[in-house]
Parts: sequence; structure tokens; C-alpha cells
Amino acid sequence: MVREFYSKLGKRIKGLRERLGISQQSLSELLGVSRTAISQIENGDRKVSTDELVKLSDIFNLSVEAILDAKKEPEVILNHTRKKEKSRAKIRINVPQKNLEKFKEVLLYILNKVGSKPNIGETVIYKLFYFIDFDYYEKYEEQLIGATYQKNIYGPTPIEFGKIVHEMIEKKEITRSATRYFTHPQTKYLPLRKPDLSKLNGNEIEVINDVLNRLSDKNANQISDYSHNDVPWLTTEEQEIIEYESVFYRTPAYSVREYSEEDISGGR
Repeated sequence: MVREFYSKLGKRIKGLRERLGISQQSLSELLGVSRTAISQIENGDRKVSTDELVKLSDIFNLSVEAILDAKKEPEVILNHTRKKEKSRAKIRINVPQKNLEKFKEVLLYILNKVGSKPNIGETVIYKLFYFIDFDYYEKYEEQLIGATYQKNIYGPTPIEFGKIVHEMIEKKEITRSATRYFTHPQTKYLPLRKPDLSKLNGNEIEVINDVLNRLSDKNANQISDYSHNDVPWLTTEEQEIIEYESVFYRTPAYSVREYSEEDISGGR
């Protein structure tokens, strides 16, 4: 998937360069790299660093988001919804049953582990889900839950959350209540059963625990502010969907993966 993303980004950069009538040699000089490096980037054989993306945005007079070509907001459809709907212009995101069940078990794991903490309300849970999903994707190049996250003013929001939680409340798997955290209104969830750990493998549990250990003591404002400095959020337009592949451009402060020189130079 990483190689596919590099290939897509390389074609995008090549198209923008050709549309502006800039040669590979000229772009290499503007970007401060060799002409060979430009060729490797356009062929998807070399990673573009975050600094290079910023320089390209200046050269092409486009935002970084436009270069990464973020997608439109999707419509959420759970796979067990059989009802036929009229075709729409929006992208339809299907949540497979396997991922739907994993979403539930991860939520129950979070609630059983840290849900009783006074700071753990709905907003904090949104961000914990985001970091669990994106950290796992960066580390293993596979999806854990694979939820769809939208960029909102308060940080990444999993758009499937509301529908899945409604279903879990109806099945008496969790309960929801309106409380207050100091002076702020808070939506709180508590588990009514233990998670089924057979649905989660060792690597998944390790990543979940790591995120909870790092972030579960933050309140809603703190964890929202923290999410705002992560590259996937920074490189997405407001209300757009955050692309998973953007985790490979994370800064060291947020990255959970050790990258080799081969990864950076594009020799994968």
C-alpha cells in the first residue's frame, strides 16, 4: 500500500509539473535534489519528505492538501444494511462485518481499560480510535479497524462511530450518559460486557495499549490539540477524509515506526 501511495503521488507531481511546463531538471533545481531523484519520485520509487512537500506546494502554488489530492466526504453504510438507496455523488464507505465487529471489541476494550477515568468522554474516545488506527497502519501497513476519519475543528472524527454505538446500545453492550467534566458537558460511555479478545491479535492489543498508555490521561482539549500537529490531520482540508497513507509523512514526534534509509530513499 505504501508503494501504491508513492506511485499515485508521483503521477500527481508529474502531472502538475508538465501542466506548468517545468522540466525535470528545473524542478530538481527548485526543489534542491538531483534530476534522478525527480524521476524516482515521479515513478513512485522515492518517498517525498514533508519539507519537500512544502517546497512543492510553493513551486506549484497549491496547498499540500491539493498535492496529496484528498477525497470527498463519504457516506457511511454498514454492510448489514440491506436497504436500497438512490445513487449519490458522495463516496460510499462500506464497513465490512469483520471490521464492524472489531470496531465494537476495540471500543469495549478501551471502555473496560480506561472508560471509568473522568476525562474519557466521547471526544477523547474519537482521538484514541484515530491514533490506534493510524499508528497500526503506519507500523504494519495493514488496517486494524479501518474506520473513516473526517477532519473537524476539534480533530479527527470516526464517522462510523454514531451508527455503531447506537447499535451497541440497543444490544445492551454499552450504555451512554450525559455528564460534566468540570464545567464542560460530556458524553460518557460505559461497557456492559468484556471485550472478546479472540477478535484481536497480539500486535493489535500492543498498539491499543501503547496508545492508551500515552494518551488516555489527556482531556478533550489536550488530545484534540495533540492530534492537530499530526501530519495526516495537517495535510487534510477541513471536513475532508484523512488519508491513511499520509502517516508515512509523520514527523519523528508522532511516528511509531523505525524507517530505514532504504524506506526513505524509495528502495522498497
